Amino acid sequence: MLKRSRAGGQSDDLTYESYLGLDRLLTAQHPLADPPHPDELLFIVQHQTAELWAKLMLHEFSRVVRLLREDDLPGTFRVLDRIFCVQAQMISQWTVIGTLTPDAFTEFRPVLGGASGFQSAQLRALEFRLGNKHPEYLAEYDWSAQRELLECALNEPTLYDEFLLFLARQGHPLPDHCSDRRYCGGQEPDEAVVAALRRIYENRARYMAEYEMAERLVELEERHQLWRFRHMRTVRRIIGDRPGTGGTRGVRYLAEMVNDPLFTEIFAARDVIDP
Repeated sequence: MLKRSRAGGQSDDLTYESYLGLDRLLTAQHPLADPPHPDELLFIVQHQTAELWAKLMLHEFSRVVRLLREDDLPGTFRVLDRIFCVQAQMISQWTVIGTLTPDAFTEFRPVLGGASGFQSAQLRALEFRLGNKHPEYLAEYDWSAQRELLECALNEPTLYDEFLLFLARQGHPLPDHCSDRRYCGGQEPDEAVVAALRRIYENRARYMAEYEMAERLVELEERHQLWRFRHMRTVRRIIGDRPGTGGTRGVRYLAEMVNDPLFTEIFAARDVIDP
């Protein structure tokens, strides 16, 4: 049990190692290749790091939703700027795993069995939170301890939904059905919503805060698409067009993801803005 100091309420015994749980974190890598393969640790650390960044992003998305519901756009902007920095880290780390050569991966790939990045509940939850919702994928996570996380991400409003609800509270002319709609990035844009967004873009000086929020969502999609693209290209570099681990479609599936739009109504509104 941790001891407590009288002054600051902090533990006398707390150290950098114990605070960060390094005894557990640094022993959570369990290479399976026999004989050991020097590149398997890279593969494990790469994916564990991605999961930690994904955990942070989901946490920050929850903060953005809360701030939007409180009509606090300045606070929302600050958190989104942090999310952009996390996305930059997630994009750049593909460079590290990209040093894994096809022959090296082939040597330890059999130990992965049916394990696949497709099974990442957190990365799937990120897609759901951004509006790329596919209910049919939920059955793929019946075994996962994080299934509840996915169900919440699937059924709750997306970040974009919350933005539209904010606009409605500010008096922007959005259709009533937006309050109950659960937007999915692949659906056809609602022209009434596009018109309301276009009104913001055409009157940027008057609606600067709303305009800035819309542009941050554009930036969010751009960075997410870059992450998808780098993922696809890295996998292609390592395994080519072969099936992915666990029998997934590999590069073909990832290439389809690159073309999945998120905030189509914002882009539709931006397309017709005169200089």
